[in-house]
Amino acid sequence: MSLWPVADFLRNKPTAPFLPDFLNNNPTPNGFPWSHYGIHTNYYNTSPNTGVLRSYDFTISRGVIAPDGYQRNVLLINGAFPGPLIEANWGDTIQVTLHNNITGPEEGTALHWHGFLQQGTPWEDGAPAVTQCPVAPGKSFTYQFVASLYGSTWYHSHYSSQYAGGLVGPLVVHGPKSRNYDVDVGPVMLSDWYHDTYFDLVEKTMSTVPGEAFFPSDNNLINGKMFFDCSQVTDGTPCTNNAGISKFRFRRGKTHLLRLINAGAAGLQRFSIDGHKMTVIANDFVDVEPYETKVVTLGIGQRSDVLVKADGDLDAYWMRSNISSCAFTRQPNALAAIYYDNADTNAEPRSTPWDVPDSGICVNDDLSLTEPVMKLPLPKPDLTIDMEMDQYQNETGHRLWRMDGVSFRGNFNSPTLLLSNLGNHTFDPQWSVKNTGDAKSVRVNLINHSGAPHPMHLHGFNMYILHEGPGEWDGKTIIRPSNPQRRDTFMVRAGGHVVMQFDAASNPGVWPFHCHIAWHASAGLFTQFLTAPREVRKLRIPNVVAETCRQWGRWTNTNIPEQIDSGL
Repeated sequence: MSLWPVADFLRNKPTAPFLPDFLNNNPTPNGFPWSHYGIHTNYYNTSPNTGVLRSYDFTISRGVIAPDGYQRNVLLINGAFPGPLIEANWGDTIQVTLHNNITGPEEGTALHWHGFLQQGTPWEDGAPAVTQCPVAPGKSFTYQFVASLYGSTWYHSHYSSQYAGGLVGPLVVHGPKSRNYDVDVGPVMLSDWYHDTYFDLVEKTMSTVPGEAFFPSDNNLINGKMFFDCSQVTDGTPCTNNAGISKFRFRRGKTHLLRLINAGAAGLQRFSIDGHKMTVIANDFVDVEPYETKVVTLGIGQRSDVLVKADGDLDAYWMRSNISSCAFTRQPNALAAIYYDNADTNAEPRSTPWDVPDSGICVNDDLSLTEPVMKLPLPKPDLTIDMEMDQYQNETGHRLWRMDGVSFRGNFNSPTLLLSNLGNHTFDPQWSVKNTGDAKSVRVNLINHSGAPHPMHLHGFNMYILHEGPGEWDGKTIIRPSNPQRRDTFMVRAGGHVVMQFDAASNPGVWPFHCHIAWHASAGLFTQFLTAPREVRKLRIPNVVAETCRQWGRWTNTNIPEQIDSGL
């Protein structure tokens, strides 16, 4: 029996193109744009400067699309979902001018460049109420930052939960190869998909009606495509069964690089390719010693670069990504098609999936498997923080998330970074600011008292991940202290713990630390670290950042933003 509701299931255009060879765009006398820097360079201390500016122009507006056949209102970047691919070489400067053309109704917005350290430029991080004011309707803001890390990542709105409404896109920084491959297939974006608008979902998140804050996604997409069974539609919304899927071309006998990105709102993804094992070579922006797997697990915001050799016997295979059982969804299974060489791209693959059951624990690969290529021993912490996470019901009947007893709510008009730069460290308790003072390295023992797993993301740093497990940490066991795993997003299991550490003094600024499930961040599971405050006082923040706040202030003088959630 066919997996598809109609015969013309592959109506969409031919396969996505491979990424071009970026290395030839600006070679140096040493043969590469990044010159003599390589996979063992400590990129936290130094990175190349190519002198090349990669410039992009983004207009954000409302639109109507049907990526799975079900028509819905969304937010788009240059009229597209996902947004345009940003490409750069390691050491390039990325410049993106954002034009806020959101109307009917008007809204503020901002873009976050997920995983970038923003060393020396924390105002470019794109988190309203933390590093900037939102870009007001009809106004523009130009982000400019150095691609000091290389690998695969994404960008997304950090204004409320706008990114669940379509404001996402892939970003690739080409750099030295830790392992050789023949073909760069490019980004493979995995995302749960909701048929309600993002603001309707935020309203449900913040509802006091019992059970309404827990709602499932409607579908699962690979690179913005999947079909939907339109017989389920009862509200009269236009829907077509043959929306099509994403397709990829493999070259027989060649090794392919796939850049996996979980760009969804809530669902943990389990990615696989029928009949093909994968070799993981990077997690987030960190190259790791290669290890083989049949299934790659990715929480929201996480990325994995994997190598796949096209050595199968068939001409076509299914690519799959399934939302784990620990997330709420009506339709967990995303499909895309892979075709070898000159195979007929209108033929349905006949491959069968791997038999790898979902454990339901919702954690990443064992820490003993994930050893960084660029080795760094764990420094001694100057400050240790025990941080508890839980959910509670406040006096108004809202079910909120909190960290260390605080449910975050930001003030769009008063970014923490700008206040800290002025020497003002008197923060509203709801802003949940943790001042790390003069600490060089900070250890955080995160204890999850809730019954839900959380993908936790720290801006501005690659964290050392020291331990993970059920219950509480024993206070002493560290996995591979000579070279622990590092990444910018990690999974903490329900009722479990993760111990992480970051070198606070290396990056003065104000850095969000939050659950990347959109609805959990909306409901307050968010805090921020003020690092090296005396150095933050010395930052020379460009005048345009304050001007953006003045523009936002003028707009909010006559318009009341519908900030019914945390704002982030």
